[in-house]
Amino acid sequence: MVRRGGSVPELVAAARTGQVRAVARLVSMVEDASPLLREVMAGLAPYAGHAHVVGLTGAPGVGKSTTTSALVTQLRAAGKRVGVLAIDPSSPFSGGALLGDRVRMGDHALDQGVYIRSMAARGHLGGLSWATPQALRVLDAAGFDVIIVETVGVGQSEVEVAGLADSTVVLLAPGMGDGIQAAKAGILEIGDLYVVNKADREGADVVRRDLRGMLRLAERRAGAWDPPVLATVASRGDGLEELVTALDEHRAWLGESGEGERRRVRRAREEIEAIAVTELRRRWEHLGGRAELDGLAAEVAAGRTDPYAAADLLVAEAGGSSR
Repeated sequence: MVRRGGSVPELVAAARTGQVRAVARLVSMVEDASPLLREVMAGLAPYAGHAHVVGLTGAPGVGKSTTTSALVTQLRAAGKRVGVLAIDPSSPFSGGALLGDRVRMGDHALDQGVYIRSMAARGHLGGLSWATPQALRVLDAAGFDVIIVETVGVGQSEVEVAGLADSTVVLLAPGMGDGIQAAKAGILEIGDLYVVNKADREGADVVRRDLRGMLRLAERRAGAWDPPVLATVASRGDGLEELVTALDEHRAWLGESGEGERRRVRRAREEIEAIAVTELRRRWEHLGGRAELDGLAAEVAAGRTDPYAAADLLVAEAGGSSR
């Protein structure tokens, strides 16, 4: 058991042996933007890059949490260690997650092969927390075979989950106008697997048929993945075995086609960019940049300079600052 107040190397070593408390402390350090976060990421780097990251997205009410819980049960039956990051809306009072992981997925609370964490979106658009990429890295390095990222369910902005996942599962349900919403929200471009949940309800076959029709109209290059349209009743566990099989097939295709490596490189590039932008903003604010920004804004508004030149000045000053 890792001791309280243990060093970063001790926490990383403990997380690697499956100690849930160590994993939880590392994720908390990510969420709190700990001063030790650089050391944490450096310690985890050699061990990351092996987990299958599954993004699960869809409109509110389609049964994402129920599906996630049922999917965890199926994966555990296959002997896989599973991590879940459930991105919840933020509390307006504390900034923490409103929904509780133990409330929604209590069946897995005592399973040492499952780690579930609710993370607050904290106003971040796109259905994901800003800390999600680093939290993924913690769970990946800790040896979880599959990591499920369940988004908050904010509609069209949820396409962001595709940038973080190896496999993106789009969940729909009958009676919610999802056939039309799928086309409007752009999810036909981001889904690797489509699942019509609550398939025992009237209209489920129509949703599946409409989805298949729209997917057939989409232009795909030769050798591209052909997204399946599956049916589940997650509350009963129906169709989950087929979903796991489809996820395994998609992961195999990612490896064979080289698309998996391309997605991971893209993910790392976006993570680096986000960290760099955040660091530049921190340096700029440390220099009293808000007052300078007001002055530059007045110059731009008066036509004495242009916004690109003003932005160059800010970047140059922030970039020249020491950490």
